[in-house]
Amino acid sequence: RVFSLQYKGAIYHQLKPAGKEHARGFRQSPGIICKKGIYLGGAAYWYPDFGDSLVTFSLNVSLPAAWDAVCEGARAAHARDGRRTTIRWVSFSPCEAIHIVAAPFVEYDGQAGKTPLMVFLRSPDQDLADQYLKITARYLTLYENLIGPYPYKKFALVENFWETGYGMASFTLLGSRIIRFPFILYSSYPHEILHNWWGNSVFAAVEKGNWSEGLTAYLSDHLMKEIHGQGAAYRAETLQKYTDYVGEARDFPLTAFRSRHSGATEAVGYGKSLMVFHMLRHKLGDAAFVEGLRRFYNTFLFRFACFDDLQAVFEGIGGKPLDGFFKQWVTRAGAPELRVARPEVREEAGGAVLAATIEQVQTGPGYRLEVPVAVTLEGGSQAFESVVQMTRRSVRFALHVPARPLRLDVDPDFDVFRRLQPNEVPPALTQTLGSARLLVVLPSKAAEPVYEAYRGLALALRTSGPDEVEIRSDADLNALPDDRAVALLGGSNQLYREIFPALSEYGVSVGAQRVCIGKRSICRSGHTFVFTVRQVKRPTLGVTWIVVDPPEAFSGLARKLPHYQKYSYLVFEGPEPANIVKGRFPVDRSPMSVFLPGRDGTIRRVARAQPAPRAALASLP
Repeated sequence: RVFSLQYKGAIYHQLKPAGKEHARGFRQSPGIICKKGIYLGGAAYWYPDFGDSLVTFSLNVSLPAAWDAVCEGARAAHARDGRRTTIRWVSFSPCEAIHIVAAPFVEYDGQAGKTPLMVFLRSPDQDLADQYLKITARYLTLYENLIGPYPYKKFALVENFWETGYGMASFTLLGSRIIRFPFILYSSYPHEILHNWWGNSVFAAVEKGNWSEGLTAYLSDHLMKEIHGQGAAYRAETLQKYTDYVGEARDFPLTAFRSRHSGATEAVGYGKSLMVFHMLRHKLGDAAFVEGLRRFYNTFLFRFACFDDLQAVFEGIGGKPLDGFFKQWVTRAGAPELRVARPEVREEAGGAVLAATIEQVQTGPGYRLEVPVAVTLEGGSQAFESVVQMTRRSVRFALHVPARPLRLDVDPDFDVFRRLQPNEVPPALTQTLGSARLLVVLPSKAAEPVYEAYRGLALALRTSGPDEVEIRSDADLNALPDDRAVALLGGSNQLYREIFPALSEYGVSVGAQRVCIGKRSICRSGHTFVFTVRQVKRPTLGVTWIVVDPPEAFSGLARKLPHYQKYSYLVFEGPEPANIVKGRFPVDRSPMSVFLPGRDGTIRRVARAQPAPRAALASLP
């Protein structure tokens, strides 16, 4: 019943880009052993692999004295004798793969209830370690209360020697720069911790669709924003990313999602999926949704599960069939597109009747939708809220409201997964990087070294997301094309003035020495500017203007720019370059907001009334 295998060899797989991973710029390797460190994943086949079976293991590692190693499971032994470090890791819980990460680490320890916490850094940093130990304890408490007991004997944060964002069973592997970004503590970090519940202990049967990334994103990235009252804004950004990155040719059902390797796959596998869980929560109510999460976890702990299993669990909790819901959102590609038409107000005793039509205008069959609507009333600060049931492509609804309605907002908090209309959200870099076709225009009058630097930036944009990228000089063009997105490079570009009218509408003015964004004035020298506006004739396409100064900022900008895809404007400073200004232009003409005549027949653009307060699904201890 026992046999031994002995083998040896060198493992050094070069780091390679992870597809068009515009959002993070990560590289990956199945396995690498070098002087900087060791990373061995399951794909390196460094241990015997018996097909699709899960593994338990006892692992002994021998390393130089200054080195240490981290693995799944619990650390059963750890010794140094001056020449060697020996470690034994044991996992009685099954894993999909075994990973070894090793380097000359500095170890810090903590505790979260009964769970040991570890931090492995490549250089001493007590303050950084303390931050992670404290926030880790809070996240473990949050998710144990929300879902169920933490399934492993330890949790470790490990610093890698190249930039990664990996979540393994019982530890996460983050790159040296990433680990030191303050926002990571409240964005990527809870996401990787939560994977210990979804994906690393309840395994995704990915051949039927990877549900774990969407559920993890909803209960981490979205939940962190929801706790701080920013859930609606996060959902708007999620829908904008889907709208900008996922054209018809790039779309696919959730049952076909395996992993993220591009903007489109992220927008579907993470974005659409998290919106499906959001709609399921609203359909069932918070209490039933949380109970479903707990039952799903308890039922499938250390087992494989698929969307069908999720459906069965939530049907058992809610007591109602969900076949239609899962079929249209999980097995079907695409999204609904909504329009508001023919609003009408009729006075009646004690109030008024507001009638309007909501239409689905996408190609293909209609969807069954529950569409929230909010009405701003004359003299009232609180919105009148209701839900319109759409069982066909066009529905005429009537609301009896207690006062004169002045404004109607359809899905104002972006609770329905759908393809957004132009002008519903601000222009953003996603409309340039997410386009299927991109034209990059170089500044022909720039000095030769600057021109070549812009050409290098153009080549970087070529791998940022668009399927087809053409690079041309401004000397070859008389005007901007309107059949593709455009990136204008350089302050001397002969075509950049074409976007000045659009910028001025947002309060941006560009002078020879300074740029004004609203009330803020910034010197052009020493600063890099990025502005995105919509094309006039094709508002679904973006035009992005990039001006880089000083020249040393080019390489850093090419690396950093994809991290800021949701913004309309950016300002960076110095050679690093360091971001000092970022923002999204305001939206004041959304086609999903309809302004209605008052008693005197005048239509005024009144502010939206306050919605009823919403409680977050959970709170961070």
